Amino acid sequence: MSSRTVASPAPPGRLSPLGQVRRIARIAWRAEVGIWQSLYRWIFRRPRVPAGASGFAYHAPVFTILMIFIVLSAVEIPIIDLIAHPWPWVRIPLLVLGIWGLTWMIGLALSYVTRPHAVGPAGIRARLGADIDVDLPWDVVASVERSRDVAEKAPKIREEAHGTTLSLRMANETNLLVALEKPVAVKLSGATVEIDAVRLWADDVDGFLDAVRTHIP
Repeated sequence: MSSRTVASPAPPGRLSPLGQVRRIARIAWRAEVGIWQSLYRWIFRRPRVPAGASGFAYHAPVFTILMIFIVLSAVEIPIIDLIAHPWPWVRIPLLVLGIWGLTWMIGLALSYVTRPHAVGPAGIRARLGADIDVDLPWDVVASVERSRDVAEKAPKIREEAHGTTLSLRMANETNLLVALEKPVAVKLSGATVEIDAVRLWADDVDGFLDAVRTHIP
């Protein structure tokens, strides 16, 4: 596949101060909405899996560390309450902030649980929590293969031998490569990017590949 210039989000330096504030506010708002939607989906047992599709978890590499942060955040709340108890004007804002932070961490963990990758009659949905949801119909999928890739501090979008690749890493790793027949446009941080392949992590690689084989040779 031929290389193309990647349409990345406009650097903050090219935006006016007001434009930067608006961009950050939009990103923060989308993240906040995604967290609360994840809580709702978990409470009402409504994982985001298309009809007829199978869901595949990908949170195993990060779930333990997320649980540790959640427990520490929960323990921190009564400690702060005890320390700041004599000063209500300090205590109440800190309690509100602590409860919000704990809820946010729980929602982040649940965003991975309630939005698994999906393989079904319509194609593959590759996801990363509430942030990224890439729709890959079967007519654009060339191949799906086991392909382990480890890269620290790597960008989500980079040029590889098979073209512009979106990497949905968990703990800096991916273990599957979906190569595409033709470029697919995806939205990242408000910008539209054309990709030729997607790298992702699945906890059950064999199950994922078996599901793919029921739809493509």
